[in-house]
Amino acid sequence: MLQIDAHQHFWKYDPVNYAWIDDNMAAIGRDFMPENLKPILKANGFDGCITVQSEQTERENEFQLANAEKHSFIKGVVGWVDLQSEFVEDRLAYYQDFDKLKGFRHVLQGEKHRDFMLRPAFLRGVNLLKRYGYTYDILIFTDQLKATAVFLALCPGQPFVIDHLAKPDIKHKEIKVWEHEIKRVAQFENVCCKVSGMVTEADWAKWRLTDFYPYLDVLVDAFGMDRLMFGSDWPVCNLAANYGQVVGVVKDYFSSFSKNEQAAFFGGNATKFYNIT
Repeated sequence: MLQIDAHQHFWKYDPVNYAWIDDNMAAIGRDFMPENLKPILKANGFDGCITVQSEQTERENEFQLANAEKHSFIKGVVGWVDLQSEFVEDRLAYYQDFDKLKGFRHVLQGEKHRDFMLRPAFLRGVNLLKRYGYTYDILIFTDQLKATAVFLALCPGQPFVIDHLAKPDIKHKEIKVWEHEIKRVAQFENVCCKVSGMVTEADWAKWRLTDFYPYLDVLVDAFGMDRLMFGSDWPVCNLAANYGQVVGVVKDYFSSFSKNEQAAFFGGNATKFYNIT
Protein backbone atom coordinates (compact mmCIF):
# COMPACT_ATOMS: atom_id res chain seq x y z
CA MET A 1 0.00 0.00 0.00
CA LEU A 2 1.30 3.44 -0.94
CA GLN A 3 2.25 5.91 1.77
CA ILE A 4 0.81 9.26 0.74
CA ASP A 5 1.18 12.76 2.12
CA ALA A 6 -2.34 13.96 1.36
CA HIS A 7 -1.72 17.69 1.70
CA GLN A 8 1.22 19.85 0.66
CA HIS A 9 1.96 22.82 -1.59
CA PHE A 10 4.39 24.02 -4.24
CA TRP A 11 4.85 27.62 -5.21
CA LYS A 12 7.10 30.14 -6.88
CA TYR A 13 7.01 32.90 -4.34
CA ASP A 14 5.63 36.26 -5.33
CA PRO A 15 4.84 38.79 -2.57
CA VAL A 16 1.70 40.01 -4.37
CA ASN A 17 0.18 36.62 -5.19
CA TYR A 18 1.18 35.29 -1.76
CA ALA A 19 0.28 38.33 0.31
CA TRP A 20 -1.00 36.02 3.07
CA ILE A 21 2.65 35.24 3.84
CA ASP A 22 3.28 38.10 6.26
CA ASP A 23 6.39 39.19 8.15
CA ASN A 24 5.88 36.48 10.76
CA MET A 25 6.07 33.89 8.00
CA ALA A 26 9.38 34.90 6.47
CA ALA A 27 10.58 31.28 6.67
CA ILE A 28 8.22 30.30 3.85
CA GLY A 29 8.58 33.45 1.75
CA ARG A 30 10.58 31.71 -0.99
CA ASP A 31 10.18 29.11 -3.71
CA PHE A 32 9.16 25.57 -2.75
CA MET A 33 9.27 23.15 -5.64
CA PRO A 34 9.06 19.36 -6.23
CA GLU A 35 12.84 19.06 -6.20
CA ASN A 36 12.80 20.34 -2.62
CA LEU A 37 10.16 17.92 -1.39
CA LYS A 38 11.20 14.71 -3.15
CA PRO A 39 14.15 13.85 -0.86
CA ILE A 40 12.13 14.78 2.23
CA LEU A 41 9.32 12.40 1.27
CA LYS A 42 11.83 9.62 0.61
CA ALA A 43 13.61 10.20 3.93
CA ASN A 44 10.29 9.89 5.77
CA GLY A 45 9.10 6.77 3.96
CA PHE A 46 6.45 8.33 1.69
CA ASP A 47 5.85 7.19 -1.88
CA GLY A 48 4.02 10.27 -3.06
CA CYS A 49 1.87 13.28 -2.30
CA ILE A 50 -1.23 15.27 -3.14
CA THR A 51 -0.41 18.86 -3.98
CA VAL A 52 -3.07 21.43 -3.13
CA GLN A 53 -3.70 24.86 -4.66
CA SER A 54 -2.49 27.93 -2.84
CA GLU A 55 -3.55 30.52 -5.43
CA GLN A 56 -7.12 30.97 -6.68
CA THR A 57 -6.53 31.04 -10.43
CA GLU A 58 -6.67 28.47 -13.20
CA ARG A 59 -3.06 29.44 -13.91
CA GLU A 60 -2.36 27.62 -10.64
CA ASN A 61 -3.84 24.45 -12.13
CA GLU A 62 -1.50 24.69 -15.12
CA PHE A 63 1.50 25.15 -12.82
CA GLN A 64 0.65 22.23 -10.54
CA LEU A 65 -0.34 19.89 -13.38
CA ALA A 66 2.97 20.66 -15.14
CA ASN A 67 4.78 19.73 -11.91
CA ALA A 68 2.78 16.51 -11.68
CA GLU A 69 3.56 15.65 -15.29
CA LYS A 70 7.30 15.92 -14.61
CA HIS A 71 7.31 14.14 -11.24
CA SER A 72 5.64 10.76 -10.78
CA PHE A 73 5.67 11.07 -6.99
CA ILE A 74 3.00 13.78 -7.29
CA LYS A 75 0.01 11.47 -7.33
CA GLY A 76 -2.71 14.09 -7.60
CA VAL A 77 -3.56 17.79 -7.71
CA VAL A 78 -6.33 19.66 -5.92
CA GLY A 79 -6.91 22.73 -8.06
CA TRP A 80 -9.23 25.72 -8.31
CA VAL A 81 -12.06 26.74 -10.59
CA ASP A 82 -14.64 29.46 -10.21
CA LEU A 83 -17.41 27.30 -8.83
CA GLN A 84 -19.82 30.26 -8.97
CA SER A 85 -19.39 30.76 -12.70
CA GLU A 86 -22.31 29.98 -14.99
CA PHE A 87 -19.72 28.26 -17.20
CA VAL A 88 -18.20 26.08 -14.48
CA GLU A 89 -19.44 22.85 -16.06
CA ASP A 90 -17.48 23.65 -19.23
CA ARG A 91 -14.33 23.99 -17.13
CA LEU A 92 -14.98 20.72 -15.30
CA ALA A 93 -15.43 18.97 -18.64
CA TYR A 94 -12.17 20.50 -19.88
CA TYR A 95 -10.21 19.15 -16.92
CA GLN A 96 -11.39 15.58 -17.57
CA ASP A 97 -8.37 15.24 -19.86
CA PHE A 98 -5.98 15.64 -16.91
CA ASP A 99 -5.85 12.38 -14.97
CA LYS A 100 -3.90 13.84 -12.06
CA LEU A 101 -6.43 16.58 -11.37
CA LYS A 102 -8.40 14.94 -8.56
CA GLY A 103 -10.52 17.72 -7.13
CA PHE A 104 -10.92 21.38 -6.26
CA ARG A 105 -10.74 23.78 -3.34
CA HIS A 106 -11.81 27.32 -2.53
CA VAL A 107 -10.21 29.33 0.28
CA LEU A 108 -13.41 29.59 2.29
CA GLN A 109 -11.47 30.48 5.44
CA GLY A 110 -10.58 33.83 3.89
CA GLU A 111 -14.08 34.87 2.86
CA LYS A 112 -15.65 37.82 4.64
CA HIS A 113 -19.04 36.10 4.64
CA ARG A 114 -18.52 33.09 6.89
CA ASP A 115 -21.38 31.18 5.26
CA PHE A 116 -20.03 31.81 1.76
CA MET A 117 -20.38 28.09 0.96
CA LEU A 118 -24.18 28.45 1.16
CA ARG A 119 -24.43 30.85 -1.78
CA PRO A 120 -26.70 29.29 -4.42
CA ALA A 121 -24.17 29.67 -7.24
CA PHE A 122 -21.44 28.05 -5.14
CA LEU A 123 -23.73 25.19 -4.15
CA ARG A 124 -24.60 24.64 -7.79
CA GLY A 125 -20.92 24.41 -8.71
CA VAL A 126 -20.05 22.01 -5.91
CA ASN A 127 -23.00 19.79 -6.76
CA LEU A 128 -21.66 19.41 -10.31
CA LEU A 129 -18.34 17.98 -9.09
CA LYS A 130 -19.50 14.42 -8.48
CA ARG A 131 -20.84 14.22 -12.04
CA TYR A 132 -17.23 14.53 -13.18
CA GLY A 133 -15.68 12.41 -10.43
CA TYR A 134 -14.06 15.27 -8.52
CA THR A 135 -13.46 15.63 -4.79
CA TYR A 136 -13.75 18.86 -2.80
CA ASP A 137 -11.39 20.04 -0.04
CA ILE A 138 -13.13 22.16 2.62
CA LEU A 139 -10.74 24.83 3.95
CA ILE A 140 -12.39 26.58 6.89
CA PHE A 141 -11.88 27.84 10.41
CA THR A 142 -13.83 26.47 13.36
CA ASP A 143 -16.33 29.35 13.27
CA GLN A 144 -17.48 28.08 9.84
CA LEU A 145 -18.24 24.52 10.92
CA LYS A 146 -21.88 25.28 11.74
CA ALA A 147 -22.54 26.58 8.21
CA THR A 148 -20.50 23.68 6.81
CA ALA A 149 -22.92 21.17 8.33
CA VAL A 150 -25.74 22.89 6.42
CA PHE A 151 -23.57 22.92 3.28
CA LEU A 152 -22.96 19.18 3.54
CA ALA A 153 -26.65 18.46 3.87
CA LEU A 154 -27.20 20.36 0.61
CA CYS A 155 -24.52 18.41 -1.28
CA PRO A 156 -25.45 14.73 -0.80
CA GLY A 157 -23.04 12.13 -2.12
CA GLN A 158 -20.22 14.55 -2.92
CA PRO A 159 -16.82 13.31 -1.65
CA PHE A 160 -15.53 15.92 0.81
CA VAL A 161 -12.48 16.22 3.02
CA ILE A 162 -11.98 18.76 5.81
CA ASP A 163 -8.54 20.36 5.61
CA HIS A 164 -6.48 20.88 8.78
CA LEU A 165 -9.19 19.66 11.21
CA ALA A 166 -11.02 22.97 10.52
CA LYS A 167 -8.19 24.73 12.37
CA PRO A 168 -9.03 24.52 16.07
CA ASP A 169 -7.18 26.92 18.38
CA ILE A 170 -4.69 24.40 19.71
CA LYS A 171 -2.40 27.14 21.03
CA HIS A 172 -4.99 28.20 23.60
CA LYS A 173 -6.34 24.67 24.13
CA GLU A 174 -9.82 25.68 22.97
CA ILE A 175 -11.65 22.50 22.11
CA LYS A 176 -15.27 22.46 23.35
CA VAL A 177 -16.97 24.33 20.49
CA TRP A 178 -14.75 22.72 17.86
CA GLU A 179 -15.45 19.24 19.26
CA HIS A 180 -19.21 19.75 19.17
CA GLU A 181 -19.22 21.10 15.62
CA ILE A 182 -16.68 18.67 14.09
CA LYS A 183 -18.72 15.76 15.44
CA ARG A 184 -21.80 17.14 13.66
CA VAL A 185 -19.84 17.34 10.42
CA ALA A 186 -18.45 13.82 10.87
CA GLN A 187 -21.98 12.41 10.88
CA PHE A 188 -21.97 12.86 7.11
CA GLU A 189 -20.35 9.64 5.92
CA ASN A 190 -19.18 11.20 2.64
CA VAL A 191 -16.81 13.46 4.61
CA CYS A 192 -13.20 12.64 5.50
CA CYS A 193 -10.73 14.71 7.50
CA LYS A 194 -7.07 15.53 6.96
CA VAL A 195 -4.90 15.37 10.06
CA SER A 196 -2.77 18.23 8.85
CA GLY A 197 -1.86 21.76 9.81
CA MET A 198 -1.85 21.06 13.53
CA VAL A 199 1.57 22.45 14.40
CA THR A 200 0.77 25.85 12.93
CA GLU A 201 -2.40 26.09 15.05
CA ALA A 202 -0.32 25.35 18.17
CA ASP A 203 2.33 27.52 19.81
CA TRP A 204 4.96 27.63 17.05
CA ALA A 205 7.88 27.83 19.46
CA LYS A 206 6.71 25.75 22.43
CA TRP A 207 4.28 23.05 21.25
CA ARG A 208 4.48 19.57 22.79
CA LEU A 209 3.22 16.20 21.54
CA THR A 210 0.54 16.09 24.21
CA ASP A 211 -0.98 19.38 22.95
CA PHE A 212 -2.45 17.45 20.03
CA TYR A 213 -3.76 14.34 21.77
CA PRO A 214 -7.19 15.70 22.83
CA TYR A 215 -7.93 16.81 19.26
CA LEU A 216 -6.78 13.50 17.80
CA ASP A 217 -8.94 11.64 20.33
CA VAL A 218 -11.97 13.56 19.07
CA LEU A 219 -11.17 12.87 15.42
CA VAL A 220 -10.71 9.14 15.90
CA ASP A 221 -13.97 8.94 17.83
CA ALA A 222 -15.86 11.06 15.27
CA PHE A 223 -14.51 9.83 11.95
CA GLY A 224 -13.04 6.41 12.70
CA MET A 225 -9.83 5.22 11.08
CA ASP A 226 -11.26 4.80 7.59
CA ARG A 227 -11.93 8.55 7.10
CA LEU A 228 -8.74 10.13 8.44
CA MET A 229 -5.66 10.83 6.35
CA PHE A 230 -2.22 12.28 7.02
CA GLY A 231 -1.11 15.55 5.49
CA SER A 232 2.09 17.44 6.26
CA ASP A 233 0.98 20.88 5.03
CA TRP A 234 4.57 21.32 3.83
CA PRO A 235 6.04 23.91 3.48
CA VAL A 236 3.64 25.87 5.72
CA CYS A 237 4.49 23.46 8.55
CA ASN A 238 8.04 24.85 8.48
CA LEU A 239 6.79 27.80 10.50
CA ALA A 240 6.52 25.55 13.54
CA ALA A 241 8.24 22.23 12.80
CA ASN A 242 10.28 20.36 10.25
CA TYR A 243 8.72 17.59 8.18
CA GLY A 244 10.06 14.81 10.39
CA GLN A 245 8.61 16.42 13.49
CA VAL A 246 5.17 16.69 11.85
CA VAL A 247 5.28 13.00 10.98
CA GLY A 248 6.55 12.24 14.46
CA VAL A 249 3.48 13.78 16.11
CA VAL A 250 1.07 11.38 14.42
CA LYS A 251 3.41 8.38 14.43
CA ASP A 252 3.66 8.73 18.18
CA TYR A 253 -0.11 9.05 18.64
CA PHE A 254 -1.04 6.20 16.31
CA SER A 255 1.79 3.86 17.38
CA SER A 256 -0.58 1.66 19.40
CA PHE A 257 -3.11 1.32 16.56
CA SER A 258 -3.16 -1.77 14.35
CA LYS A 259 -0.91 -2.02 11.30
CA ASN A 260 -3.97 -1.92 9.05
CA GLU A 261 -5.25 1.24 10.72
CA GLN A 262 -1.86 2.91 10.43
CA ALA A 263 -1.58 1.89 6.77
CA ALA A 264 -5.02 3.36 6.07
CA PHE A 265 -4.13 6.61 7.81
CA PHE A 266 -0.75 7.03 6.13
CA GLY A 267 -1.92 6.32 2.61
CA GLY A 268 -4.76 3.89 2.11
CA ASN A 269 -7.55 6.37 2.80
CA ALA A 270 -5.97 9.08 0.63
CA THR A 271 -5.44 6.57 -2.17
CA LYS A 272 -9.11 5.67 -2.11
CA PHE A 273 -10.44 9.20 -1.65
CA TYR A 274 -8.36 10.71 -4.46
CA ASN A 275 -8.63 7.64 -6.68
CA ILE A 276 -4.88 7.19 -7.00
CA THR A 277 -3.95 4.42 -9.42
